[in-house]
Amino acid sequence: MKIPSICLVLFAFDVLFLCSWTVSSHGHDNFLQCMSLQSNNHNSISNIVYTAKNSSYSSILDFSIQNLRFGSETTPKPLVIVTPVHESQIQPVIYCAKENGMQIRVRSGGHDYEGLSYTSEVPFVIVDLVNLREININVEQKNAWVQAGATLGELYYRIAEKSRTLGFPGGVCPTVGTGGHISGGGYGTLIRKYGLAADQVIDARIIDVNGRILDRNSMGEDLFWAIRGGGGASFGIILAWKLQLVEVPEKVTVFTIARTLEQNATNIVHRWQYIAHKFDEDLAVRVYIRRVNSSQDGKQTVQASFQSLFLGGVDRLLPLMQQSFPELGLQREDCTEMSWIESALYIYELPIGPLDVLLNRTQANVRHFKAKSDYVQKPVSKNGLEGIWKRFLEEDSGEADMVLIPYGGRMDEVSESATPFPHRAGNLYKIFYIVNWDDEEASDRYMNWIRRLYSYLTPYVSKFPRAAYINYRDLDIGVNDKDNTSYAQASIWGLKYFKNNFNRLVQVKTKVDPSNFFRNEQSIPPLNSRWTKNGK
Repeated sequence: MKIPSICLVLFAFDVLFLCSWTVSSHGHDNFLQCMSLQSNNHNSISNIVYTAKNSSYSSILDFSIQNLRFGSETTPKPLVIVTPVHESQIQPVIYCAKENGMQIRVRSGGHDYEGLSYTSEVPFVIVDLVNLREININVEQKNAWVQAGATLGELYYRIAEKSRTLGFPGGVCPTVGTGGHISGGGYGTLIRKYGLAADQVIDARIIDVNGRILDRNSMGEDLFWAIRGGGGASFGIILAWKLQLVEVPEKVTVFTIARTLEQNATNIVHRWQYIAHKFDEDLAVRVYIRRVNSSQDGKQTVQASFQSLFLGGVDRLLPLMQQSFPELGLQREDCTEMSWIESALYIYELPIGPLDVLLNRTQANVRHFKAKSDYVQKPVSKNGLEGIWKRFLEEDSGEADMVLIPYGGRMDEVSESATPFPHRAGNLYKIFYIVNWDDEEASDRYMNWIRRLYSYLTPYVSKFPRAAYINYRDLDIGVNDKDNTSYAQASIWGLKYFKNNFNRLVQVKTKVDPSNFFRNEQSIPPLNSRWTKNGK
């Protein structure tokens, strides 16, 4: 199953709003004139700026739209798209956007689950980092500089070019951009061994609201803390990350074992909840829940697929599984040894073959989808699990998946306040919910279904607050007020993503962007939240 690590926004746009957006669109002429004046080389700017008048505008806009919910004709479009090829070409965009009352949306891979990297309710410009994708690997020092527009697949490929015993604990989906992924925390199959992607950041480059290019030393430790899990879009434009690479063995072992309800899936999943977080840190076994056709003609059932990456050989894995999880019945023939980079293909269900497939920036099948997240701190009862199965067997579940991601290991060892990402010790596992569909007219059906499932899980998941993961952006949990949000309004969603770290994020925001220029429906607000409509 391919899980789009997308990191996207269902708005209701009335006629008045659409008209006002159209009327204000003439402002892009002033923006373009400003860009020309601010640029030392007019020709270089003109080659990276696209408006609706350009024949390439639609293809540039659509290229990184990863959720078709936000690819319709009624979705507000940017007045201008800028695709810089050098960092210095971003500074005029910030200056001219401020001068002309336009917002900026920054897109590295387009995987924002609610489309916030390429949609806005007010006149806006997209800074698309697709051309800023340089990656420099230093094998001796075991680190890498990665520009924000590079994808995870590109990063993994470049690491494998230089070493088969180095890796990086990023996400499963290779088309996700590193800029947004790491700024939200970022996790994958190495989470129990090495924690989050953000935990491995040792330096960064960012452009602030004043157009200054800052590194860790010049930005200071507060801002450096904030962008490693607090979402970079609230504080500036992430340009690049310096990452600590991690050690992986030459051979890892993978397996996927599927069990239906008729094959005792309920009992096996129930048992998994008690033990998966206690496994050896080299072992991560996640569970995929979905509806499938039953062996009985004309009937459907629920299937739980146990997919694993083990950092070692099969001879060490089998005794571990037989001792800790005999209920699964793992056999040697279920296991395959391969390199870590090949496991990146396996986990995403790509053929084990040429690695250059990881360089592909486009997903094979872009669809409409809605996703949500939760954290589980006490095992869900068998009755509770059966209630989940019942909802998956409803017709409106469509092509839905529910993924259970085990915690423990390194995640139990890092303080909640070490980075803005607070969901560490105390969690047994994370839940990722997603429903996909193709028919735009059926959107309400599927959106309502996943919301009902989410509501059903309320008694079984974290409370006070009910926690969520910012990289699985979900506007259902709260949004900022338009133009002049308050700390109280933003805290409705902010405490769910960041818990007590939200307060420190607000303090950092107040210091580095007091006018709240960098903002969206779920951006960190400054304390002095009385800003003008243009953020000036």
